[in-house]
Amino acid sequence: MKLLSVLAMCLGTVTMAETQITQLDFADLDGWPDDNHDAALSVFTETCSIRRDADWRTLCDLAKSASDARAFFEKHFLPLLIEDGTEMLFTGYFEPEVEGSLERGGRYLYALYAKPPEIEPGTPWLTRREIEFGGVLEDRGLELAWLTDPVDLFFLQIQGSGRIRLSDGSVRRVGYGGSNGQPYSSIGQELIRLGKLQSHEASAARIRSWVKENGIEGTDLLRVNDSFVFFRPVNEVPPEKGPIGAMNRSVTAGRTIAVDPDFTPLGAPVWIEKEGASSIKRLMIAQDTGSAIKGAQRADIFFGTGDDAGDAAGQIRDPGRMVVLLPRGRVFAMRRRLRQ
Repeated sequence: MKLLSVLAMCLGTVTMAETQITQLDFADLDGWPDDNHDAALSVFTETCSIRRDADWRTLCDLAKSASDARAFFEKHFLPLLIEDGTEMLFTGYFEPEVEGSLERGGRYLYALYAKPPEIEPGTPWLTRREIEFGGVLEDRGLELAWLTDPVDLFFLQIQGSGRIRLSDGSVRRVGYGGSNGQPYSSIGQELIRLGKLQSHEASAARIRSWVKENGIEGTDLLRVNDSFVFFRPVNEVPPEKGPIGAMNRSVTAGRTIAVDPDFTPLGAPVWIEKEGASSIKRLMIAQDTGSAIKGAQRADIFFGTGDDAGDAAGQIRDPGRMVVLLPRGRVFAMRRRLRQ
């Protein structure tokens, strides 16, 4: 958590370095009384024990024995609206399920790779174009599976995890295994810039269709995004549970969001008020991150696994606001520290 955020928590509303933090009351959260707080509490306990901070661990123990979920959140947390000057944007993500094989051959020509050992954390490596045309990953035993479609592979990288359905009907799950350290660029924004799509048309489904319909031009457009994601096998998660998120635990459809951890601590409850055709007012848990999720008012809502979840997630590009719930003890501890 940034020191600036905690300082602002102590002082009410503070603007520094374009970041503003406003302390709210639970009465300010539109729809708060109507939510299923028990569902949110259940998801919160999935990851709260991972936090090493003493106050979070204490809250985790209290959460597991709480008989009134709403009262638990209202007693132990403070709602904070954190803004950094960027426009609020909600998007959606999901866990794809694609056809694949463990061996190359026939229609299965596009490899899903594990991260090569020479990549150092925090150090940019080769771009997507350099990787795809340079052959630097080939014949090194890094292939986890082979897919039939390069577009499926690209969107699997965008989601960061997925399920590979093999010809015998079995399923292999893969999770995020690292990246090449290059910046993420939006294909949708590039299509808008080129005049190929209007902004209101740039849903995930429409972008995917445009790429597939335009052959070489479409697949070459994907290389505008320098970021390249690697995967790892995920064998410890049963099929009925969601994929592994940034906290190394399964994420939950409709209750997990991906956030920018520079502004929102992982594991924190977050109240969202998503506008748009299908509004959502719900207490979510920040259990994931994403290379495209940057800013205090930026969140990606997890919709589940498969095509239906993908269709729903692809429709989301809406304004609104998100309010982070932080433990009261964090405020008091920082106030004492600032007085020293």
